[in-house]
Formats: sequence, C-alpha cells, structure tokens
Amino acid sequence: MNLETLKQSLPEYAKDLKINLGNVLDVSQHENLTGEQVWGTALSCAIASRNSTLIEAVEAAASEAVSPEYIKAARAAAAIMGMNNIYYRFLHLASNEEYGKLPARLRMTVIGNPGIDKGDFELLSLAVSAINGCGMCIDSHEKVLARAGVSAKAIQDAVRIAAVIHAVAVVLDTDRAIGLQAA
Repeated sequence: MNLETLKQSLPEYAKDLKINLGNVLDVSQHENLTGEQVWGTALSCAIASRNSTLIEAVEAAASEAVSPEYIKAARAAAAIMGMNNIYYRFLHLASNEEYGKLPARLRMTVIGNPGIDKGDFELLSLAVSAINGCGMCIDSHEKVLARAGVSAKAIQDAVRIAAVIHAVAVVLDTDRAIGLQAA
C-alpha cells in the first residue's frame, strides 16, 4: 500500500490524522527540516511504532526521496533507541541510584558512526525517543542538537512527525485488532 492510499484508508474518526499526515510529510511545508530529515524521521518513527503497513508505505516513499544510507540510518536509529530507551528509562525511573553508577555495557557504536550526518542521526534518535517515552534520552539528544545549532522549531517539527506517525500506527493497529481493516 502506498502512502496516499494508506492516508485515504484512515477512518473518519481519524480525519485530523489524515490531514496532519499529509502536512508533516509535505517537505515543502518545512522551513526547519530538510527533505532527508523529514523522511528519515518519518521512517525511524514508523519503525518505532511497529505497524508493518505504515512501515512499508513510509519506507517506499522515503526510498524515493533519500539515499539508501539514510534509509539504513533511519532503521539504525529506531533499533538503537529501541534498546537505549528501555535501558535509560529504567535508570531514570529506578529509585536505586546505584544502577546509574554502573557501566551500561551495551554496544552503541552506530551513534558515533551512523553513516549520515551525526546531527541528523541525533534528530531521528530524539524523535524515536519521544515515541518510546524516554525523558533521559530526549534530554540528551536535545542538548546535543541545541549545541549543534539545531533550532527548537526543527526539533518541534521532528517531534510533530513522530506524534502523527505514531498516532496513525495506533489507528491502523486498533482497526486491525477489532476487524475494521484487512490484515
């Protein structure tokens, strides 16, 4: 299913998402993000949201707009944040501060060498961290982005993409679960 067909298949109760999906993925409406950042964020967030129909549609559209390296990096951002967001959310939420003093002992080399601009990778990672609800990771990525000169508006745009992509995944999963949408 392509992205336009997916968008049109959203139910009436999600008409705001239909509009928002079109808006957040319209590269021409972004003053603060490049096309690569828009599509990379959308793909990493679709993967983090775990709906196969949405992942396939977003990846097909993204593949027409960005390099294979950017596709790989978007997948890597979703993957590494899938691990880090759990680990660091645990550290943040655990009342025993001793865990924070222990070495993570988790391999994270992709963050240092993501295959795309490191700032772009941080932006994708921040958006995925927003979906996964890791405040510690959100703060960390936001600080790196701010030091790199990325504007608050660009960060907000990436999180808006994350919010819409995730909400669309929820609608698709819900309708499939209650039998309103074909598998």
